Amino acid sequence: MGSLFRSETMCLAQLFLQSGTAYECLSALGEKGLVQFRDLNQNISTFQRKFVGEVKRCEELERILVYLVQEINRADIPLPEGETSPPAPPLKQVLEMQEQLQKLEVELREVTKNKEKLRKNLLELIEYTHMLRVTKTFVKRNVEFEPTYEEFPSLESDSLLDYSCMQRLGAKLGFVSGLINQGKVEAFEKMLWRVCKGYTIVSYAELDESLEDPETGEVIKWYVFLISFWGEQIGHKVKKICDCYHCHVYPYPNTAEERRVIQEGLNTRIQDLYTVLHKTEDYLRQVLCKAAESVYSRVIQVKKMKAIYHMLNMCSFDVTNKCLIAEVWCPEADLQDLRRALEEGSRESGATIPSFMNIIPTKETPPTRIRTNKFTEGFQNIVDAYGVGSYREVNPALFTIITFPFLFAVMFGDFGHGFVMFLFALFLVLNENHPRLNQSQEIMRMFFNGRYILLLMGLFSVYTGLIYNDCFSKSVNLFGSGWNVSAMYTSSHPPAEHKKMVLWNDSVVRHNSILQLDPSIPGVFRGPYPLGIDPIWNLATNRLTFLNSFKMKMSVILGIIHMTFGVILGIFNHLHFRKKFNIYLVSIPELLFMLCIFGYLIFMIFYKWLVFSAETSRVAPSILIEFINMFLFPASKTNGLYTGQEYVQRVLLVVTALSVPVLFLGKPLFLLWLHNGRSCFGVNRSGYTLIRKDSEEEVSLLGNQDVEEGNHQVEDGCREMACEEFNFGEILMTQVIHSIEYCLGCISNTASYLRLWALSLAHAQLSDVLWAMLMRVGLRVDTTYGVLLLFPVIALFAVLTIFILLIMEGLSAFLHAIRLHWVEFQNKFYVGAGTKFVPFSFSLLSSKFNNDDSVA
Repeated sequence: MGSLFRSETMCLAQLFLQSGTAYECLSALGEKGLVQFRDLNQNISTFQRKFVGEVKRCEELERILVYLVQEINRADIPLPEGETSPPAPPLKQVLEMQEQLQKLEVELREVTKNKEKLRKNLLELIEYTHMLRVTKTFVKRNVEFEPTYEEFPSLESDSLLDYSCMQRLGAKLGFVSGLINQGKVEAFEKMLWRVCKGYTIVSYAELDESLEDPETGEVIKWYVFLISFWGEQIGHKVKKICDCYHCHVYPYPNTAEERRVIQEGLNTRIQDLYTVLHKTEDYLRQVLCKAAESVYSRVIQVKKMKAIYHMLNMCSFDVTNKCLIAEVWCPEADLQDLRRALEEGSRESGATIPSFMNIIPTKETPPTRIRTNKFTEGFQNIVDAYGVGSYREVNPALFTIITFPFLFAVMFGDFGHGFVMFLFALFLVLNENHPRLNQSQEIMRMFFNGRYILLLMGLFSVYTGLIYNDCFSKSVNLFGSGWNVSAMYTSSHPPAEHKKMVLWNDSVVRHNSILQLDPSIPGVFRGPYPLGIDPIWNLATNRLTFLNSFKMKMSVILGIIHMTFGVILGIFNHLHFRKKFNIYLVSIPELLFMLCIFGYLIFMIFYKWLVFSAETSRVAPSILIEFINMFLFPASKTNGLYTGQEYVQRVLLVVTALSVPVLFLGKPLFLLWLHNGRSCFGVNRSGYTLIRKDSEEEVSLLGNQDVEEGNHQVEDGCREMACEEFNFGEILMTQVIHSIEYCLGCISNTASYLRLWALSLAHAQLSDVLWAMLMRVGLRVDTTYGVLLLFPVIALFAVLTIFILLIMEGLSAFLHAIRLHWVEFQNKFYVGAGTKFVPFSFSLLSSKFNNDDSVA
């Protein structure tokens, strides 16, 4: 991998591709992913470009492959995904592949259409048999039975409908039978009654089993109906109503013999359809299984081929139309690989004239290319989310690898929680090649992509947890406490010392609920704890006060160091871009402003820690009061931290006050002095150093002027450009805004780092509350039922620990750590106004069947 400190040096190359070898050359370039193409046909419509026909052919092949994948998935046939990506198909095989896919599509569509037609016929026949079985009980028909004349049949003595009685009425009786959806029965019956005005008799019966709808394939509940009517006009209305309600109407047999014949014919046809349908499905499955073997490679090949033609549409033709010209951005370190790729493509196509490349000078800003691996990719994504770095400026991701997990751990400092997070990340790292993790859901995939960030965050949290001596809100006594309680008793000291020191005896211990250890008494404090906070503070009533003071000062120290480091990194940018005046007129005043105020605050914190001991702690001055008095100049003298403090602070304030006007006016006045000078930037004048011809500063100022011309032309061109583009008011306003933002930001950003203290306190208190509400209650239950109660208590404690302290608190600390890097750290030196280098690479293509194409 390349250097993470700064983006790689890029160059603009011109590729001369022979028409017969362009496809093979771009195929070789796509496999290696070396270059980013520039669109040379921006003024030409997409539909007017040279290879639009080939792109349409690829889209047609994609459509066929999508249809094949849908049919394969519908048949529940697994889609094998190859481990290796096949290369783009040679031009000789494209037509053959297109013909095979089109023939396969036609065959599949015909077989699928026949299968659906057979299946629909089968479902209709099954419905017909159910309808005949149910309607058999509706009407009794006996042709030989001739009853006596009656004007109307008796409902009590006869069935609902007797065909012979209706014949004697002189009206033509008709029947409509079929099936209707269960949800439409009530509305269907009301419509029949209102339209037919009672001249119909409707009988219903619910089917015992649900049947599949031949039209939609949905399994629903059906009702069988039989409608009796008089007259042809009523019959037409009944049939129209059935059509409106999408009823499945089937012919009704007039006699029992006809019913029997129809039933036998239906059974025979159903058996034949089952046989034919089974054979059709077997044949269709064989065709799909054969297609599934090669569909993965075909999908990848078509995507690569389409991507190649998209890139070819960005190229321009020379006047002879025998050569394609492409312009690409390429890292200088990959130029040899680019030449080898062109040679490989020319060799595969068998061309007699090879394709070649030529580096061309340019004044355009190249894209930013920073090589990453699986470890550094996550940290680089955090920086790129703020903004892609400008070309060749310092990349914060290199330092974010350490500072980001450390600042997170300062807010999340707990040995137990950090170790759990570390184990989870270690599991993801050890199983990173598992295919199920790569294809998991969105949230799990987010954890998987940031597995190395989680690993370092957990590891650093273990370290800060040891410093805080905090493990699930409890302290761990690894080395033995440095405080000795027995030394506070009177028996531990001679009688002569009893009057000088406040010691304990049996009466004091009995009558006082709170006792205070005095470190000034010999033997009480035997030295600091070897690593982190002494575990005895876990028992102290003033534990929170002590930890607040410690963590608050630690947050200020870390924040000022972090911001100062950001200002120093800006000096490396000024050196690289050959803008040394920015070092003297911007960076050094910023450092003086920061260090003379807040650097002095850090000095006072460390000085008080080192100089004052337990014996002199009562006379130690307050750092906050001393810091305020530094700006107020009090009339009465204070004790101070050290002798001569007042003079040192006045000198620091004078330096701070002098750095502000330099910061506001230094750079604009210097640029104005250069602009009004006798020559322009390239000539010595009044001690100004000659700038090299290839400096980016001079090139940007010269604009379109050719740098390779003579000195007089350079001077004239530079002076002309300077007169056109130099705007002192704009430069002054920009610098004033930047200076005000920096000076005020030093105060607000320093206060912003107090979130390290606040979130660390919140995390520790949440852990303590969770322990007190669950584990302490479970552990205090008597031994009879305590063991049975302890298991659910531990399970609930683990669940709440994971969801509240690890996930919610971890996410909160993660977001605050991002903010500290984006706002407080990166704005000191990072512009982030570049464009990302996105190479033409087949690895960026999606390997999924249902995803859209994606290629740079």
